[in-house]
Amino acid sequence: MSTVKERLEHLGLTLPRAAAPVANYVPFVRSGNLVVISGQICLGADGKLGPAHTGKLGAEVSTEDGLVAARLCALNVLAQLDAAVGDLDRGVVQCVRLGGFINCVPSFSAIAGIMNGASDLMVAVLGERGRHARSTIGVAELPLDAAVEVEAMFEVR
Repeated sequence: MSTVKERLEHLGLTLPRAAAPVANYVPFVRSGNLVVISGQICLGADGKLGPAHTGKLGAEVSTEDGLVAARLCALNVLAQLDAAVGDLDRGVVQCVRLGGFINCVPSFSAIAGIMNGASDLMVAVLGERGRHARSTIGVAELPLDAAVEVEAMFEVR
């Protein structure tokens, strides 16, 4: 079985630096064998929100860019998880849940498809440990006008 690092490399990805919170909250909380990750927006490898991932799905943001944004959110979730447990191979038992928030116009009905970008990445990186329960909602606004935000819960060792 390949390691998380090898899977990331195979996908052409590396974990970014875990983003610092921008308000009065912490990026994750560990309680017993659970880690809850605060919502992560679609920051790129440079730690910035790109113009293709700013705005609303169904208006300024294309479906393709929305999928990439959700994938970036999941990568940022994994960076926070790595900061919480120190070793994604040994420390993670299971992704329990992902919650997705899609910044979209009221008539945009493909929010579940956008969230697949995050879900698919979680499974691609963690394998069966990445399979999770999920909820996805469309919202009127997100911090910094991000297109997507993803929160998560993991069972850890």
